[in-house]
Amino acid sequence: MTSINLPIFGQGSQPAEEDGVELDYLAMPEEMTTYRMPTISVDLNAADLAQAKTALQQLEQNLAKYPATSQTIDLISLDQTNRQFVDELLGEGEVSMLSNGAQTLRIQESVLAGVWRSQRLDAQKQIVTDTLEVGIIPQAILQTAFADAAEHIDTDMSALPDGVMNAPPLLAELNAKIAEYQPVAEAHIINLSLLPQTEQDLAFLEQRLGKGAVTILSRGYGNCRIDATATRNVWWVRYFNSQDTLILNTLEVSDVPNVACASAEDIADSHQRLQEILQVYL
Repeated sequence: MTSINLPIFGQGSQPAEEDGVELDYLAMPEEMTTYRMPTISVDLNAADLAQAKTALQQLEQNLAKYPATSQTIDLISLDQTNRQFVDELLGEGEVSMLSNGAQTLRIQESVLAGVWRSQRLDAQKQIVTDTLEVGIIPQAILQTAFADAAEHIDTDMSALPDGVMNAPPLLAELNAKIAEYQPVAEAHIINLSLLPQTEQDLAFLEQRLGKGAVTILSRGYGNCRIDATATRNVWWVRYFNSQDTLILNTLEVSDVPNVACASAEDIADSHQRLQEILQVYL
C-alpha cells in the first residue's frame, strides 16, 4: 500500500512568519470541577451529631418536594461539632453571593447545586442567622438586589463627558427594556464586547446605572462576576478566563442572570446525591 503523508495543523506546526509575528493562543482551562463524596473528619458515631443529622434529613425531604415551596432549615443553634459536620458534608459549590443592603447577607452554594447556605451578619460581622434553602436562587437575593433601585436611568445628555460616544443610545435601549420587563420574562442582553465602546463610554454607563447591593461570583471555566446595578433589573455581567482576562462584558435586564442559577435538573441530581451521602454517613 502507498503511504499517504497527512498534513499536521495546530500550534507549532507551521513555519514562522517572515515578519516574526507568531500566533498567541489563549491557554485552555486545565481543571474542571467534578463531584466527589465529602471527606468527613468528625466522629460519625458521636451521639451529639443528632441535630446535624436531623437538619440533613429535612434537607433531603425539601429536595424531594421541589418545586414545591419548603421552609428554610435553621442551623444557628448547632454547636461547633454539628456545624463542622454540616460544613464538611455540604462543602462549597461554584456560586457565592454577597448583599450589602440594610444588613450584610453572605450566601454560598453547596456542592449540591440548588442548596444554598445563607448567613446574615450584624454590624460587628457576627452571624445572626444561618439557614439552608432549596431553590434555583435564594429568595433573599430576589428581595434585596433591587429593593432601593431606580425605576429608570437618567438620560440627560446635556453635558456629556469627553470621550463618551456610544453609551447614550444604550441607555435609551435599557430604559425601554426596563419599562416593558415582566418577572420571569426572557432576559434582554447587550453585549458590550461586540460594540465600539471607549473607556469613557464604560465609565459613563457605570456612573448612570449606579452600583447595587448584590454581587455574585460564579466559578467554573474561569470566573463570572455579576453585579446588580442601582437600576431595577439591570445586571452587569463580566466573564473572565482562567488567566483572569475579561473575555465577555454584558449588560442584562432580568430577574437574575441564568449563569448564577441552578436548574430543576440540578436540584433533582442534588437530591439523588444527598441520598447517596446520607446512606454512607448516617
